[in-house]
Amino acid sequence: MIYHSLWALWFLLPLVLILIWNFWKRKKKTPTLQFGSVELLKSVTPTLRTRLMHLPVILKSLALVFAIVALARPQEMNTKIRKNVEGIDIVICLDVSDSMLIEDMKPLNRLEAAKETIAKFISARTSDRIGLVVFAGESFTMVPPTLDYQMILQRVNEISSASSAKIKDGTALGVAMANAAGRLKDSQARSRVMIFMTDGENNSGTIDPETGLEIAKGYGIKVYSIGIGKDGPTRIPVYSRDIFGQKVKTYQPFESTVNEDLLGRMASDTGGKYYRATTEGALQKVFSDIDTLEKTKIDVNKFTNYTEKFPPFLIWALVLYLAGLLLGRSWLRRVP
Repeated sequence: MIYHSLWALWFLLPLVLILIWNFWKRKKKTPTLQFGSVELLKSVTPTLRTRLMHLPVILKSLALVFAIVALARPQEMNTKIRKNVEGIDIVICLDVSDSMLIEDMKPLNRLEAAKETIAKFISARTSDRIGLVVFAGESFTMVPPTLDYQMILQRVNEISSASSAKIKDGTALGVAMANAAGRLKDSQARSRVMIFMTDGENNSGTIDPETGLEIAKGYGIKVYSIGIGKDGPTRIPVYSRDIFGQKVKTYQPFESTVNEDLLGRMASDTGGKYYRATTEGALQKVFSDIDTLEKTKIDVNKFTNYTEKFPPFLIWALVLYLAGLLLGRSWLRRVP
């Protein structure tokens, strides 16, 4: 409860001072009679009327207290907040070709670093629909744009490389871009975003990257492209089975190359941004930057309703004052 006119409560101070003054003055003027012995007076029991002789003054004082509180206008405040949330539709397009198994990023390799970073990014969003597309030599949608973050995180955890998933290996950039764009084309969100992650060059697919880029531009999709890993000679792990059926990991030479020119144009032509992430720390920083650039728009409207609570105090003030007045002029009337 709040008070509209809090200053009115200061009137309680002079009221208290007046009551103290009257009590002290009355006590000082109490008439006395001299008796040779008070033993007889001790046996006299005070009547109910005598005991209640100060009741009219008490009732009138309480009436003034209630009147002062009513003057201060106690109110009950009820605040309602209405949020208008305008979310973003995001599709994360992740390369799962076998080159993503190169072990130059923690906690294990490029793919695991990407999965861990994507999971943290999804967990930080609140009102955006997020989808997940993976690709290697072909592309498929793991999760269409949705608000079910728990389900997305579960599917992110299930992502595996092309060889483990038994899909065609390679890097079909154009097909992947067209697939991700298709998931965003019917979006009604104010902003449609594609986060495109790859560590290689286009070497597969029935749609070339230029066509995929034109499709994304045509639907007004902003592309944030990320080149993962270092360029140059490296080693790619290869898994096989020995004669006992045990899984054996060996390495074979591999030339890692990211098509930075293409990824840069994907970003610049759509109003996005291109990043190069050669370590897991840099990859996390990229997603933090994207999270800052693509914020959900939230409009907050605040409505406050005030309900007046002074009428009961005013009624009690009137009732108590009338009761004190009637008692003081009738049954509890004092005759000088």
